[in-house]
Formats: sequence, structure tokens, C-alpha cells
Amino acid sequence: MFVDKVDIYVKAGDGGNGRVSFHREKYIAKGGPDGGDGGRGGNVVFEVDDGTNTLLAFRYRRKFIAENGEDGKPGKMHGKSGEDLIIRVPRGTLIRDTASGKIIHDMSDGKPFILCRGGRGGWGNRHFATPTRQIPRFAKSGMKGEEKNVTLELKMIADVGLIGMPSVGKSSILAAVSSARPKIADYPFTTLSPNLGVVSLGDDGGFVMADIPGLIEGAAEGAGLGHEFLRHIERCRLLVHVVDVSSLAERDPVADIETINGELKRYGERYNVDLMALPQIIAANKYDAASEDADFSALEAYAKENGRDLLFISAATGYNMDKLVSTIARHLATLPPITIYEPEYEPEDDHKGEKQTIVRRENDKFIVEGEWLFNLLGQVNLNDRESLAYFGRVLKRNGVIDLLEAHGCKDGDTVSIYDFEFDFVK
Repeated sequence: MFVDKVDIYVKAGDGGNGRVSFHREKYIAKGGPDGGDGGRGGNVVFEVDDGTNTLLAFRYRRKFIAENGEDGKPGKMHGKSGEDLIIRVPRGTLIRDTASGKIIHDMSDGKPFILCRGGRGGWGNRHFATPTRQIPRFAKSGMKGEEKNVTLELKMIADVGLIGMPSVGKSSILAAVSSARPKIADYPFTTLSPNLGVVSLGDDGGFVMADIPGLIEGAAEGAGLGHEFLRHIERCRLLVHVVDVSSLAERDPVADIETINGELKRYGERYNVDLMALPQIIAANKYDAASEDADFSALEAYAKENGRDLLFISAATGYNMDKLVSTIARHLATLPPITIYEPEYEPEDDHKGEKQTIVRRENDKFIVEGEWLFNLLGQVNLNDRESLAYFGRVLKRNGVIDLLEAHGCKDGDTVSIYDFEFDFVK
């Protein structure tokens, strides 16, 4: 089964909590705070796996969570950092934000990409010791790791795409010019997933060719195998339009070309890409099975009118296959490199609302919410006077007290910050 689009949830590890601890040793009085810091949470890292060309591995696993950092330990010992979670995807996979559809990163350059960073470890209580606060009974909790719902979308990387109706010989051409061995049979939709092959040009390198599954009229609307494979054409630098000119096929090559190009145009309009701007070569395959009196004047006139090279070939006998490869190489030498998609998702989108404070009134109670406040509560020992004083100073410094007053909160009113309630006193 071929899978080229999937939604997954990823989360980096949370940072470990700081430790509240005091040094205890014989003959050493008042050893002081020695709580260690928590370890960093593991990152979620995407890497390219050139050994795969499908997202099938994500079909049954949709949730990926990295390891949390360990809590700090006594004796100023740092907690162990969480292991990074490595997610391997095929080259050419786009990582999109599921909610907005924006591209976060294009996994085409082969470099690892950190999608979600692990949370920082919390500070142990030794960091909070001051000349006036010598016995801090609180520590910072670790920060939460970043999390995202993302869509993985595979757009295969190929220099050349073979397109055309089903059973015109695209797989046979790929097998004839490369070491790829796709399944070949004489019935519609033999190819159910794109196949890739490397075509060697000797000392001049080579190029990657993709056999795109056969299209039919209405593919852009989901007919036949649908439009799901058309996305793999987007990165191609050149299209080879394969038509069947054998006498047995009894097909109109020009009509077939116009049908497929019509689907490319409709797909482009639907997804805002211009597939018709890609240069095309027409490969008239199965020429060895054409009748001696076959008339190709209409096909030749169409190719000339549209400025496209026309080659009569036979993948079965090898006729003109070398000429097809050299013609493709000549065109590629003048074309721009494969498209690499630029990120559309701004980094600040990840932090919207991070310091946002929401105040609302429910009867005589004022409710205060915000992710940073939730994290702050985890850093405070609510049973310790010094911790409460520290908590109050943070609220005032971040404008929470002013915000409560702006909403009409007065002395004696009840304020609730998640599960912590207190009477407001300015």
C-alpha cells in the first residue's frame, strides 16, 4: 500500500523538575540548599531516510512523544536529559501545520530538522538562596516540551516525471532506461504507486525519473486512482508525456494528451500550482507495433504547434531509447533545479499566547488563566511563606494585579488561578 499523506501528533519531552533539598552531613551544621536542576526534555527530530518512498510507517502510529528529562537530585546533581526522538521520513516530505496548512519545513536537503524542542529543566532550590532567604523551600518545575499537530505530505523528488494514460508503457520505459524494476502488466492501473529510478549518463552523472500512476479523465475530481499522485509531479523539472501509438491500442494520441493535460490544469487550479508550466516531451511508445500505413501527421502537427519534441520509441525493443535519454538530458541542462519549498509557518506562531493572561468574572469570583501561570504554579510551594511572597511579586511584575483591578477586582474578592484560590489584597 502506498501512503503519501498523514496527520500525526508530536510532542517534545518535558523538562525535569528542580529539587528541593538541603545538605545533610555529619559535623556540618546548616549545610544549605543543594537541590539539583532538572534535565532537558528530548527534542523531536526529523531525518531523511533515502531507503523509503512512502509514509506507510505512519499508518498505524500517529502519536510521537519524546522522553522527559529527569528531576534534579540532592547534592547539586543534575537530572538526566531526555533522549531525542528521531522520526525518519522519505526525502521530499513536507511538514505542514495541520490547522493552517502552512509549510513548516521541506525535508529535501537531507539535514536533520528539529520540529519540537524539549522543555528546559527546572532550577533546584540552591538557585534561590539569597542573604535574606537562606532556606528556600521551593524550586522551579521543568518547562513543557513543544507539541504540534502536523501533516506529513510526500512530494517525491524526481527530475523527470512519466505521465500518460494507463497501460501506455511508462513502467516499461523506466525499466528500460534505469535499474528500477516496477511491476509491468497489460491491464489498467498496474502501477498503484510512483516508482523511482536513476538514469545514468556515465561520467556526466544522471537524473531521477518517476513513473507516475496512470491518469484518466476526471482524475482531478477523484476518478480512477484520483488526483493523489498528481502532487508528485509538482517537483518534476520535465514531464515526458507517453502515448500509445500501436495499432492494437486504437487510441487517438492527441486526444489522450489533451485529456491528461486537462487534468493537470484542473489540479493546478484547485491547488494553486501551475503544472502546465512544466516543459513536456512527447514519447510515442510501442512504435514497433504500429501498422505500416499508420498516419501520425496529427500527432506531429500537435507537437510542432505546441513546441514539444516528439520521439517515436519502443521500450520493448529499445528503439530510440538512447535518443530519449539524451533528449531529456539536453532539456534538463537548461532547466532550473528541483523546487525546494520555503517555510510559510512563522516561528512566532508557536508562541502566540505564551504570555497571554486571561481574566474573566464568574459571579463574585475572578478567574485568571494563562499557560505561563499554569507553569508558574508548578514552581511554587504554596505551603511556604517565602514561596507565596515570591509568587505575589511575579504576579505584580507581570501585570496580573493591574489587570484584575481593571476588571473591577477589589480587596476581599476571591481570585482563582487554576486550583489555587486567595482573597485579593492590594
